Amino acid sequence: MRVPGRILPAIVISQFAGTSLWFAGNAVLPDLQRRGGLPIEALGDMTTAVQLGFIAGTLTFAFLAIADRYSPRRVYLICALLGAALNAMTVLAGADLWPLLLFRFATGFFLAGIYPVGMKIASGWFHRDLGKALGFLVGALMLGTALPHLIRAIGHDLPWEGVMLAVSALAALGGVLMYVLVPDGPHLKVGTQFNWGAFAAIFRSADFRASSFGYFGHMWELYAFWAFVPVYLAAHSASSHMNGFNVSLLSFAVIGAGSIGCIAGGFASLRYGSDKVAFAQLSASGVCCLLSPIAFWLPEPAFLAFLIFWGIVVAGDSPQFSALNAHYAPPLLVGSSLTIVNCIGFSITILPIQLINSVISQTGAQSVFLLLLPGPIVGLMALSKLVRNRAK
Repeated sequence: MRVPGRILPAIVISQFAGTSLWFAGNAVLPDLQRRGGLPIEALGDMTTAVQLGFIAGTLTFAFLAIADRYSPRRVYLICALLGAALNAMTVLAGADLWPLLLFRFATGFFLAGIYPVGMKIASGWFHRDLGKALGFLVGALMLGTALPHLIRAIGHDLPWEGVMLAVSALAALGGVLMYVLVPDGPHLKVGTQFNWGAFAAIFRSADFRASSFGYFGHMWELYAFWAFVPVYLAAHSASSHMNGFNVSLLSFAVIGAGSIGCIAGGFASLRYGSDKVAFAQLSASGVCCLLSPIAFWLPEPAFLAFLIFWGIVVAGDSPQFSALNAHYAPPLLVGSSLTIVNCIGFSITILPIQLINSVISQTGAQSVFLLLLPGPIVGLMALSKLVRNRAK
């Protein structure tokens, strides 16, 4: 069956709009810190709250088989609307940290019905070329994650409440767009009930264990990098006494650059395989971690070029890990295995975020990304087994 031309663009735009909820709180945090005196640690705490909400939502949706029992596009619509509403309610919390954390957790919970469900909707339409479609979809996630920083940069005179409401309106529109333009696809499959026994499959299957631990190493680095890029940029601006250094705009550019890596990696995987593409990008990202204290003192053009390159490779391997995990998961436990691996991966993101959160005020921003280096090292050690096995 020929896929209508509108399907992939509609899914990509909807995913872009829906995932803009992820870092909305991070984009306006400087405003909240100036208004309410929130501590520097609030950045890590707000990011962690979203991650915990996403983990809780993913497990809940999987355990109840929500996207299998109901039309995924309806699930996507409802979650986009609820996520948008809860994100908008952040304005009621003002600069009070605990209500902010509660609303960010709740927003993260409904992101579990946006990001993974969007993948399921895509799999219902794309079969042979799913890997390429996932490259575009994860690329949309990168741009969506970065979008609140762009809104903050463009609307620099806009109150922080306006930024949050704009993001909510966009996310709700994305849900409507998905529901109206993307019917359930011909390849849509009903999954089996969630099986906790799939946890053991991670440790029994050598190949699935290798791809999973590669993904875990990748996740150790990714979200902590995204969360603290604005801090790293602001510290460089202060140290170099640069005037007019737009931290929000540059944060959007660095995080959004990941979409280039995702799309380019998707095409490269058709020739070289997902394992080699993931290995190359994770290697490059690990080198960036190692060089980050030196790069911090580079002149502005070289510093920005370094960060843009890092933004490309730190995220570009994401769809390749998704493809590897799906390929090596036990055939009868694919859904449950992937859910567990994703939940472990997002749980891992909390550790480096809180680690950096606890030391950055003492050490400064210039060297904190060294704490991300163990992720690429562990991930590459795991991936090397897959690369060697395929070369035989």
